[in-house]
Amino acid sequence: MKKNGQRIRLTNDEVEVILESRSSNLENINGNTSLDIHLNDRGINKKDVVSVKHWQSASGEYRFSVVTKENIENENQKIFEQVHKFISEHSPKYPTIKRKTTGKHLLIVNPADIHIGKYASETETGDPYNSKIATKRVIEGINGILEKSKGFKIGKILFCIGNDILHIDNVYNTTTAGTPQDADGKWHEHFELALKLYVQCVEILRTIAPVDCVHSMSNHDYQSGFHLAHALKSWFRNCDDINVDAGVAHRKYYKYGKNLIGLEHGDGAKMDKLPLLMAQENPVMWGQTKFRYWYLHHLHHKIKYKWLDAKDYIGVVVEYLRSPSGSDSWHKRKGFCGAQKGVEGFIHHKEKGQIARISHLF
Repeated sequence: MKKNGQRIRLTNDEVEVILESRSSNLENINGNTSLDIHLNDRGINKKDVVSVKHWQSASGEYRFSVVTKENIENENQKIFEQVHKFISEHSPKYPTIKRKTTGKHLLIVNPADIHIGKYASETETGDPYNSKIATKRVIEGINGILEKSKGFKIGKILFCIGNDILHIDNVYNTTTAGTPQDADGKWHEHFELALKLYVQCVEILRTIAPVDCVHSMSNHDYQSGFHLAHALKSWFRNCDDINVDAGVAHRKYYKYGKNLIGLEHGDGAKMDKLPLLMAQENPVMWGQTKFRYWYLHHLHHKIKYKWLDAKDYIGVVVEYLRSPSGSDSWHKRKGFCGAQKGVEGFIHHKEKGQIARISHLF
């Protein structure tokens, strides 16, 4: 190429940039000696490699651009930090609600195992499910529980969050442990939708009574669910009657009058260990209460543990909750389907324990 009669020559670095831009993906990374040498020299484990691009330099040497899992995880972390920064700087101001009376009832609202992002095809499973259906069922379920609880004077609401609110935990469409999932979109779309859903739920519940949100860590979204809980906490940080427990503890405890309530996802300690764990981990609360309950999730249905839907242990009742989530391809194929779907709630009297159970079924 000439300019004003003179030939313009590219530098070696400029040639390298052009060649890199023209590089192609390396489909087979096994058995490539040059790549092996490149990875070994830089201490990169081939199992951590996500993608590789390759080209030849002007001198004929092989060049590689390697993306590892660590690169993507770091990028994910940056995105989460940006979300937290945005919300912390933009926390809405909610007007104070003047309530006439403070009732002696606690309303527990527990939309368990929502799995935003799960995809189930109607033609394959007979039971379609996606993010739109998930959010619609949760809002319908919460409104249904509030409608059925109108006969009680509610003084406080316990809103249980977490418990596989999100179906996938990363850019690979897998759970935290790496199990592939059928998903209906991108992980960041699911995160934003889940935050919007939780904000809407809390705003609805707040019209009835002050709301305590308690997050439970879970197996599908161990990392992103934790970030979501903190995003919700940041959103309502200027709201005096909203409290969010976004901690990482596997088992959470909540005291209301003479009631001690334990919350856990349900994939951790065995069911028959939970009563003693409650007494050991919270001896003071145990001694101050008479009525004790564990509400668990994870199984998506009421039937469990020797075909009982709730089991009375000495001093504690333990039970699993229903889920509004549909059955995906794998669960349908294996026959893990057909359970009644729903959002459940409970009413606890301050001095008399659990006095009512409320279900909104689909």
